[in-house]
Amino acid sequence: MPKRPSIQNQSGASPPPDLNGTSRLIVVGASAGGVEALTQLARGLPDDFPASILVVIHISPQAPSLMPAILNRSGPLPAEHAENGETIRPGRIYVAPPNRHLLVKPGRLMLTVGPKENSARPAVDPLFRTAARAYGPWVVGVILSGGLDDGTVGLLEVKRNGGVAVVQDPEDAPFPGMPESAVRNVDVDHVLPLSDIPALLVHLANKPVPRAKGAAFMKHRRDTDEPDISEVGTDALKSKPLPGPPSAFTCPECGGALWELASDNLLRYRCHVGHAYTAEALASAQVEKLEDALWSAVRALEEHAAMRRRMAARALKGNLSQMAEQYQNQAGAAEARAAVIREVLVNGRKGTARRENAEEVAKESHDRGPGTGRNSHPQPNRRRTNSHPRQSKPHNA
Repeated sequence: MPKRPSIQNQSGASPPPDLNGTSRLIVVGASAGGVEALTQLARGLPDDFPASILVVIHISPQAPSLMPAILNRSGPLPAEHAENGETIRPGRIYVAPPNRHLLVKPGRLMLTVGPKENSARPAVDPLFRTAARAYGPWVVGVILSGGLDDGTVGLLEVKRNGGVAVVQDPEDAPFPGMPESAVRNVDVDHVLPLSDIPALLVHLANKPVPRAKGAAFMKHRRDTDEPDISEVGTDALKSKPLPGPPSAFTCPECGGALWELASDNLLRYRCHVGHAYTAEALASAQVEKLEDALWSAVRALEEHAAMRRRMAARALKGNLSQMAEQYQNQAGAAEARAAVIREVLVNGRKGTARRENAEEVAKESHDRGPGTGRNSHPQPNRRRTNSHPRQSKPHNA
């Protein structure tokens, strides 16, 4: 690979001093399929890469993250879990640790156990949002393979502050949900196959931000030490006006009221605690809660049936045969209801369950509709959309 040109010898706006020598701040978000994507990305970068890379990938909060070790084996750049208060340095990959949001402050990184966003912690949006507010046109946001749409709102913020938006071609992603959402809702600068993204990042890292764009951002740069909503929630219960009209929905995480936020044609929701959702993420979280509720219903019905059978046995011992029969019928009805719900959950459809006391059950469960479980989720749509070209758009950032 040819030696990169010197950043200092090119005309353009110098990065802010608190960026600590890095030419650009590259923020990357991924979810399902992201391990393979990040591995290929790290493999394609040179050892003299002049920018810092910050990564959020959705992982279980309980499982140890092996991502830094995987990236260290894959490419020449050192990778590590970000630490709270750590100085940002060029040529390094910082990975959000499990169960921590990764945020950007002037010249340093911050970790917080703030409210989940799109049911995730770490989430992509807080990283992109805080990076964009701190470093504007020096930020490059990259969305890789993943389901649903975490990262879309953050990428909008990157663009709003003058940064560059890069998205893996949805046709190239094993899970195209995140890339498709970004392409649909953001004026993306580059839509590329994963194999072409490392070279683009090298090009952007060695291309200075235009002086006018950098000066305009620095003139109106926000107070980036101001706490982010992922740190302190909102004061929506005290302040007026509210962030948006109240919705009819409650937060799946805490049960609080959700305000509806409609901007850039993207419907979003947030509660005053700070939990945030896109409409798609909220619908997915509601399905999860619905499944939990249905399993609770199965448990309650089966326990109720067991109690009625114990009561029937005691009634028989007391020669109360008519009462015992009533208890047995009630137990059978409860078991039949539980069997219907269980089959919906397990098979994703309403099947034919074994039923006791068929006539009574048919009367009590008539017209009962099918439920919704994990298995009823549609499979990712792998077809190419017509909303973007395969080629990268020219960009003068």
